[in-house]
Formats: sequence, structure tokens, C-alpha cells
Amino acid sequence: MPHKIVGFKTDKRFVRRARELGTIEAMVQMYCEGHHHPRDGSAKLCKECAELFTYARRRLERCVFGDAKPTCANCLVHCYTAEMREQVRVVMRWAGPRMLLRHPILAIRHKLDGLRPSPMLPAKTVKGRTGSQD
Repeated sequence: MPHKIVGFKTDKRFVRRARELGTIEAMVQMYCEGHHHPRDGSAKLCKECAELFTYARRRLERCVFGDAKPTCANCLVHCYTAEMREQVRVVMRWAGPRMLLRHPILAIRHKLDGLRPSPMLPAKTVKGRTGSQD
């Protein structure tokens, strides 16, 4: 029997991450439109914003917490590079207040997700060590 392949947005285990992906996509699109970034023809986003969104999507898909992940501001693991974290911070600072007017449900759910506690990382086991020391 062949394995069933389930898309990122349709698998119920990934519903929260899919919503977070939609939120970051909406914020980046609003930022790009609001700052009149030049577009290269058919693309919805300029090159810089498209790169930022691709990076954010990759980080979100590879999050160690899975669907239990907190919002990035409350996360224990900062997986973004310092430069990209600052770019996302600028985008969110600009688009955040405007989200209530353009995407109120996404904005409210993102705010509620920010209230969730951050899960603890599982303890790492060190290979080759024994519990007793002589």
C-alpha cells in the first residue's frame, strides 16, 4: 500500500503552523505594498520581501516544537539569524497594527497564540556517557 502524502496545510497536525504561515505571509505582503517596493513584473512581492517570506516559511516548517510552537517572540530557540530576525521585527512592527483592519481574525488569533506558554525543549542525551563517575 503506497504512503499517502498530505500537504502542509491539510494535515490537522499542522493547522496552527499553517495559520502562522498565513499570518506572516499577510504581514510581508502588506509591508511590501506599503513601502512601494519595486516589483519585477508578475511577482506579488519584491525580491527582498520574497526572500524574507521564503526564509520565514522554511524556519516555520522546520521548527523543533512542531505544532506546539509558540510565537517567535516567546520562543526559547531563536532559529532566525540576527539579520533576518531584525527584518521580520521591522515588518511585524509596521504591519502589526494594520493587521487589525485588513486581517482582524488572523491578528486576534496571533495575539491569542502569543499568550500560550512556551513548551520546554526535551533534554539532550549524551551518547557514550554512563551515569556513574569513579
